[in-house]
Amino acid sequence: MYDNIGNQPGGTRLPANGQQIPFGSAFSGAGSGLIRGGLGAYGEKILGSSSEYVQSNISRYFSDPQYYFQVNDHYVRNKLKVVLFPFLHRGHWTRITEPVGGRLSYKPPIYDINAPDLYIPFMAFGTYVILAGFLLGLHGKFTPEALNWLFIKGLVGWFLQVSLLKMSLFSLGSGEAPLLDIVAYAGYTFTGMCMAVFGKIVWSYSYYFLMPWTCLCMGIFLVKTMKRVLFAEVRTYDSSRHHYLLLFIAVAQLPLYVWLGNISMNWLF
Repeated sequence: MYDNIGNQPGGTRLPANGQQIPFGSAFSGAGSGLIRGGLGAYGEKILGSSSEYVQSNISRYFSDPQYYFQVNDHYVRNKLKVVLFPFLHRGHWTRITEPVGGRLSYKPPIYDINAPDLYIPFMAFGTYVILAGFLLGLHGKFTPEALNWLFIKGLVGWFLQVSLLKMSLFSLGSGEAPLLDIVAYAGYTFTGMCMAVFGKIVWSYSYYFLMPWTCLCMGIFLVKTMKRVLFAEVRTYDSSRHHYLLLFIAVAQLPLYVWLGNISMNWLF
């Protein structure tokens, strides 16, 4: 039975033609739009915050890969001088910052000699493999397998250097330096290796002078660089602990260089 205004006893409103409105149809109109809009805004907020979190962590630990290839001839020449002759560098070792989007960011290598780059490490790594292969050919030991092992050996050496620098920062309570920065700093090792191997090709005895020389220069460069990174990243400063760590990084260059430079006698090890 229906009352005199066309409603069921339970209070369900009927249209004028007497047909009942299906249950749940109230959500198909304005209410549905409000619910969908609310859920969409909530999901957008979650996904947006997650995306910002991921992007911030990526930029924090990996930075922008394109940043490390913004170089020119002037930068490459001056950077090689700093890496191979760090004691002649009369300028400061601090990186230059600039305001970007309301916060400070480091200027790219093309504008800052102290900025890390990946162009020189990659070029030096490739040159090291080529020169080492040529040296093997002079000794009659060149094979495709030997060149392949030289490539792997260089990658292992690069990884060991990265691990040394990264673990050093972690041991002092600072793992916030971008990973690509550490990869770049570790890759400069091959600039000195190229000089030592080339010297051995020209005159074999020059290797015994160039190897310790480039090793010493790389140690000085890393000490200066890591000292700057430590000052910028480490929350608490312990002078004695920092000095021992920097000394360890410098001393560790000798066995690494000797191992990478041991080419003609045994190309595998």
